[in-house]
Amino acid sequence: MALTGIAIYKLLPKTNCKKCGFPTCLAFAMQLAQKKVELSKCPDVSEEAKQMLEGAAAPPIKLATVGVGEDAIKAGEETVLFRHEDKFTNPCGIVIKLTDNLDEAALNERLEQIGKLHWTRVGMEIFVNGVALVNASGDAGTFKAAAQKVAGGPAKNVVLVSENADNLIAAAEAIKDSRPLLHGANKDNFQKLGEFCGKNKLPLAVSGESLEEIAELTPKLKELGVDEMVIVPAGKGVKECMHELTKLRRMAIKKAFRPVGYPTIVDASVGAADELEQIANAGIYAAKYAGIVMLDISEAWQVLPLLTMRQNIYTNPQKPIQVDQKLYEVGEPDENSPVMFTTNFSLTYFSVEGEVEASRVPSYILAVDTEGLSVLTAYSGDKLNEKTVAKAIAATGLEGKVKHRKLIIPGLVAVMSGKLEEETGWEILVGPKEASYIPKYLKEIWK
Repeated sequence: MALTGIAIYKLLPKTNCKKCGFPTCLAFAMQLAQKKVELSKCPDVSEEAKQMLEGAAAPPIKLATVGVGEDAIKAGEETVLFRHEDKFTNPCGIVIKLTDNLDEAALNERLEQIGKLHWTRVGMEIFVNGVALVNASGDAGTFKAAAQKVAGGPAKNVVLVSENADNLIAAAEAIKDSRPLLHGANKDNFQKLGEFCGKNKLPLAVSGESLEEIAELTPKLKELGVDEMVIVPAGKGVKECMHELTKLRRMAIKKAFRPVGYPTIVDASVGAADELEQIANAGIYAAKYAGIVMLDISEAWQVLPLLTMRQNIYTNPQKPIQVDQKLYEVGEPDENSPVMFTTNFSLTYFSVEGEVEASRVPSYILAVDTEGLSVLTAYSGDKLNEKTVAKAIAATGLEGKVKHRKLIIPGLVAVMSGKLEEETGWEILVGPKEASYIPKYLKEIWK
């Protein structure tokens, strides 16, 4: 069971030195109990206490890494059931299923298609995280050759899926430097796969006929040296699988039951009648609580909505995504080009930028620092007013960029125009309320 804040406090130095960044040792202990801070923040904790506390301080869901480098899939380390309680930590990995019995041309075509599933949204890169290679042929040599092909392609991260332990080991041995996830451990083959993954420090996905069976297997695999595991829920349909995902999350976080304190992997194609249902299934699993989702679809129109939803779920609700306060150039603006301002909330800024680009009118966009709030929210909270805009104009050197003194403001805050003119000395032009009307405004109204 997890230690309480008071139990942790009794093991701390109790000096209230503030080196950890908290005013008292008790305050630090309370945060440690909630998994909101690491034990390493206390430089004076004794070795004896450290040994006792490290397990309690560890995230209730252990990290599993598939792949290498900055684009590796990192699943786990979650500390809450609901996003509003704090935040979700590691975005679930989205991987596309391929079978090893595809001919070379078809395999190359699919890999090329998967490599193109990469977009930029609100200044952030969103993309498919890898490939789940299924041993449909049942042959070890075919599986190994396909694994080598996939690992050397644009997909980067690889999940190897097979019910045959020997086939899994043969394929994984060939690409072990890329740290694939071996998907296929169960009560019959866990010994062989556990020894291989323990020796090579590879992640292993474990399944069972029930959660109880899985909970019995994970400690045995840990004894074999498997440090990173992923759980395959036993449920077959969406309803059953969601129940098990929820049980696993609650047992790990609320009960600190370490045998199931691992991320999960789910196949969204199981039970799906068609592509649309598979997309819906994947969205459900991404929201609650899959660490990795496998898909049997790879068209851009199918994948992009999932990646967009995942991006929204895994942003920190307490820290809005924002761009830097600066003067941005769209096209090649000159001293006569229009100037408009918006807030530095990423979604707002990039919506404005996209419409300005669509207008083909070279322009300046001043992103005003409102701590990442949208226009109306920032205005309502007094984060956007004549003084903040005036400071942004001065800080970004806007006056030296244009010879006119005309500033286009969002139509939603037209009420600011009078005070803004007094504060800045600029002529204030009220722009459209919606970003979609910006092209028409710049072409027909701006002078």
